[in-house]
Amino acid sequence: MFLKAELPWNVVIPAENLDVKGLMLQKEIIIRLLDEFSTKKATKDFGYFLAVTSLDKIGEGKVRQLTGDVLFPVVFSCITFKLLRGEILEGVVHKVLKHGVLLRCGPVENVYLSSLKMPDYKHMPGENPCFLNDKSSKIEKDVMIRFIVIGTKWLEADREFQALVSLDGDYLGPVA
Repeated sequence: MFLKAELPWNVVIPAENLDVKGLMLQKEIIIRLLDEFSTKKATKDFGYFLAVTSLDKIGEGKVRQLTGDVLFPVVFSCITFKLLRGEILEGVVHKVLKHGVLLRCGPVENVYLSSLKMPDYKHMPGENPCFLNDKSSKIEKDVMIRFIVIGTKWLEADREFQALVSLDGDYLGPVA
């Protein structure tokens, strides 16, 4: 699900980048904010950071004693993406395993669909392994799948989510 979030952040501007003109300072704050935003990747509470939509407030700068750099507290709005339990989404198969498939859904790389959660599908080994059902519906690499999210797990060390999904439900499975 896409979420709109308003977040406080601290932006540090090195002393050599400070300019008397306010416009250059504002530009430097935005550049630093976007740079830090892109390296943050995701958080457990908000999900994956996708885009900054607005810079809502720039607080008064505070000079750091040792370095002379200036710390500005800012508040900005952004768009995030987070998988929620019970949500129906689509993803693309990027790996077929004996016991299920791995999908990509937006910025989430580790979405696992177990063979136990694919009713009527059977694994077909071979050079191009796939899952096939009685109606000749095929789940293989690069196929778009509509699924329901059963659960998610936050991995702090990698700053990313893993998800477990299912095809149990109406209108779920390969998208034609």
